[in-house]
Amino acid sequence: MPDAVLPSWREGAARTALVAFLDDAAEIPPEQRVAAFDNDGTLWCEKPRYTQLDFFVWVLRHEVEDRPALGSVPEYRAVLSGNMAAIAEMGLERVAVALVGLFEGQEPEQFESRVRAFFAETRHPDTGLRYDQMVYQPMLELLGELERRGFTNCIVTGGGTEFVRAISRRVYGVEQERVVGTLVTYRVLQRDGRPVLVRTDRPQGEANEGETKISNIQVGLGRRPVLAAGNSPGDADMLEHTNVMDGPSLALLVNHDDAEREYAYASEAGSFVADEPVEASAARLGWTQVSMRDDWANIFPTP
Repeated sequence: MPDAVLPSWREGAARTALVAFLDDAAEIPPEQRVAAFDNDGTLWCEKPRYTQLDFFVWVLRHEVEDRPALGSVPEYRAVLSGNMAAIAEMGLERVAVALVGLFEGQEPEQFESRVRAFFAETRHPDTGLRYDQMVYQPMLELLGELERRGFTNCIVTGGGTEFVRAISRRVYGVEQERVVGTLVTYRVLQRDGRPVLVRTDRPQGEANEGETKISNIQVGLGRRPVLAAGNSPGDADMLEHTNVMDGPSLALLVNHDDAEREYAYASEAGSFVADEPVEASAARLGWTQVSMRDDWANIFPTP
């Protein structure tokens, strides 16, 4: 395979497995060439905290400037002060519902506009880069190579579906309808004699992690991926679901072990506690493990 392919991937077991899969891709019927990627920690940086949480906090700060009374709401007060003890006492679900409630009554286009403004106006606290520049160059190369070989790339994320859809095409080249994530419930109102779709503060179903990812892949995409990439126990079911297929398939686990160029940590699921570390699951089930420190020559694109 030419050096121009996957140039940010160093020689090693991970690159060898990827190259072998790409070489075998011609054996896969075109309609089965589906690749599913987790987002947080797999396609872009999830530290020091999730990008979507920083978006919520950014919106909350703006809202409190206009409506100071919001600052006295217990959930909002805890988030703004960074009081993790208070957040833990209230429970993440209660705090999450309160944050989602900031957008209650908004039309989808209004929400999308706020998301795009966040990415345009804010910077990552550690690097000073825009959040949408904190994407992983090696994974962008993989997305591009898969697309050149006739794959349909999809994002299957624990994050909010509409949040990721707002930037998926521009950042990843993935169309909005190929994003499967955690959903919010909508309702239809009549405004000026026309039906209007607006957001509520209620989730639709469970967080898109664990086994839920598998069922949502079927509901949202209708096809099982032959390549899946993730980084946490929340992705383990999706990876296993992919790796048991007949014919060429690949389950890719990204390990965060580069404290100098990114962060070093053990990834955890956001909505449940796993029975074993995801690296142990990968070793037991034969997934391909990626060391950010050893396998990636570059982490982020050059600004």
